Amino acid sequence: MLGRQIAFGAFAAVLVACSTDTPAPTALEFRAPVYAVRANSDINLGTHLTGDEEVPPRETQAQGQAIFRVDATGTSVDFRLIASNIFNVVQAHIHCGAKGSNGPIVQWLYPNTAAGPALTGPTGRQSGVLASGTFSLTNVVCGPTSPNGLAGVALLEAIRSGSTYVNVHTNDGAGSTNTGPGDFPGGEIRGQIDHENH
Repeated sequence: MLGRQIAFGAFAAVLVACSTDTPAPTALEFRAPVYAVRANSDINLGTHLTGDEEVPPRETQAQGQAIFRVDATGTSVDFRLIASNIFNVVQAHIHCGAKGSNGPIVQWLYPNTAAGPALTGPTGRQSGVLASGTFSLTNVVCGPTSPNGLAGVALLEAIRSGSTYVNVHTNDGAGSTNTGPGDFPGGEIRGQIDHENH
């Protein structure tokens, strides 16, 4: 009996404390960082790169992240490409191509010029920022050689439609190719660029 009285007294005290003159909240407030889902989705772009996304898929522990920020005028892009657990990186690019299909290079990321080194290696282990910089969107299009009908489509429009991807190429420089991690000249890790998720 005493236990019930104590429990009832505690419940009454809580009830009184909750019935103060302070009005109950009428709405919820959420705060999110600038890079959260859908925040500035037209200017923040990105992708997570894995071997599973390559065509054909690659068995590798390597992975990466590509982050792009389009300026307010839509004419230039700041980028950062991060890779980890990857060996013998020789090149990285943005390609035109839908998920599950390969396509042509449209923008070099590493080295950040098409006059970069040939696909030879080895270059050792990479973990961290692989490349960063700025490139222009002016006159950059998914050209007529694109296998998925993107002839003449501006790069930013192709990105928004989910028709571009980033991949990182590796090569150990020895004999045959595609022998395993660190030796996938056609691409070891890949990710579709998706503005909806960054």
